[in-house]
Amino acid sequence: MKFLKVFLVSLGIAATALAQTKAPSESAMDRFLRYVKIDTQSAEDAGKFPSTDKQLVLAKLLETELKALGVQKVRISAEGIVYGFVPGNLSDNSKVPTIGFIAHMDTSPAVSGANVNPIIHKNYQGGDIVLPNDRTQVIKVAQNPDLKNLIGDDIITADGTTLLGSDDKSGIAELMTMIDTLKNNPSIKHGNIAIAFTPDEEVGGPMDQFDIEGWGAKFAYTVDGEQLGDISNETWSARTATVTFRGKSTHPGTAKGIMVNSTYAAGYFLGEFPNVAKNRPETTENRVGFIHPYIGNLDVETSTIKILLRDFDITGLEAQENLVKGLIATTQAKFADVKIEYSSALGYLNMKEVLKNYPQLTDFAIEAAKRAGIEAELRPIRGGTDGSRLTTRGLPTPNLFTGGHNFHGKLEFNSRKGLEKSTETLVHLVQIWAEKGGNK
Repeated sequence: MKFLKVFLVSLGIAATALAQTKAPSESAMDRFLRYVKIDTQSAEDAGKFPSTDKQLVLAKLLETELKALGVQKVRISAEGIVYGFVPGNLSDNSKVPTIGFIAHMDTSPAVSGANVNPIIHKNYQGGDIVLPNDRTQVIKVAQNPDLKNLIGDDIITADGTTLLGSDDKSGIAELMTMIDTLKNNPSIKHGNIAIAFTPDEEVGGPMDQFDIEGWGAKFAYTVDGEQLGDISNETWSARTATVTFRGKSTHPGTAKGIMVNSTYAAGYFLGEFPNVAKNRPETTENRVGFIHPYIGNLDVETSTIKILLRDFDITGLEAQENLVKGLIATTQAKFADVKIEYSSALGYLNMKEVLKNYPQLTDFAIEAAKRAGIEAELRPIRGGTDGSRLTTRGLPTPNLFTGGHNFHGKLEFNSRKGLEKSTETLVHLVQIWAEKGGNK
């Protein structure tokens, strides 16, 4: 009975403290609505970082806003990475590790991010959501079951002509609002916090150039996940394959006996893919890997096809490469005059191989979500994050949810609850590290 009384008293104190928390100067939703209007679409094979100069527009805005919030050591690197540092307010900040948080500024090259027109569907009461400027774009409940958990919420979408940019401007808005909340509430105890906003995550950003040592974090989190409660310590292992078909071009009027048109070989190779590669994005889910031809160029002289290879097991990538090479051999036998070349590059490895040694990172995140009223669990990402490569480089970096859905497409959406609860989770997480991190 005595224990119960003490527990109820402590619970009442916690509730009172929460009620007395001062609101941030700007809500996560308002920040998000501002950020998505800035076009930050990245580009494949640009040969530079950032791949598009327009990402620097957001980088410079964030630099200004971080400084206004009192963040220290704010700078933009040559690659376009925005760094910052929030000093802890503990009696001895050295007793807990510096924790880093990362969100990326770019949006996917797959769909336009220009002239985003965010639409707020207030007090959502269920049913499919038809996007107003292209009514063929419909967010269907049957395909988005989490909508049933958002009844009464304010749903945010684009207008059907662009993506929304929730990936990852949700994460940016939530981190900025976390910083704002901590600034306005010095009674919330936390250790040192490192902040970074990165360019080009969608196209393989400058993680090899990321200044881990100068940034100073011992552990980090990317805030780049989807629906509320999704916490991930596992990603794909990933390779990108390039198949090049080399023919011979000449004037078509005098081409007899001379021209070798590489497009026919490329077309045959691509046309055989559904027959050979049964595991493709459109046919797989959960822990099943895939092979995905996603971009190409057809020309008489030279045609190229780029292919994503993805599996949670590194041996699965080897099997996928062998499958592609087998199809190349079949195509080469049919088109002997076309020279076919193959190359592949490792993108990142499954971060679980490192993160399994640091269970406190995800344990603390699950507890933070619980304090925010969210049921959280570990789910593998059918994708990759900046944290995949940072983890390989020695900075353990799992991924946290943002509340978003349907990344990389016109059906992307988030919600007021998604943004606010994700932010609340972040605030709880830095408190948990202050409470428990010194013992880990």
